[in-house]
Amino acid sequence: MARLPSGVVVVSARYSNGYRGLTASSLVSISADPPLVMVGLEREATTRTAVVEGGAFNVSVLTRTQEFIADRLAGRAPAIDESWSEIPHRLGTNGIPLIDGCVAWLECTLSAAHEAGDHDRCVGKVEEAVHGRSERVILLAPSCGTLR
Repeated sequence: MARLPSGVVVVSARYSNGYRGLTASSLVSISADPPLVMVGLEREATTRTAVVEGGAFNVSVLTRTQEFIADRLAGRAPAIDESWSEIPHRLGTNGIPLIDGCVAWLECTLSAAHEAGDHDRCVGKVEEAVHGRSERVILLAPSCGTLR
């Protein structure tokens, strides 16, 4: 499954006194009316807990130049602090981080979470969607790469 190409995104959520986030490649648009997306989040991940308990999450669709951010939030580089002080971002209208310089951003409220093996399928209603200008990163295998 890790070899299926897909866009790389960061899912972020508010948690306790800070923020949590993770790199994901499982974002799927599942409805246009109402606009719904689904992302698979590992059940043991703190980000999944933050999404479910907080009832909201944001999605930042990463560009080719943001592989280091993808690596950091995937646990392959130094971890980030809960304030996200080292990640260039702004807060969305829901108070959850959106990473600067992305292809697109989504602000979502959690509609449902369903168990799926060791992950949960989290369905979000898209409350805000903004399009950026760059090309996106493509996940080729366990490491990030690009398709041209």
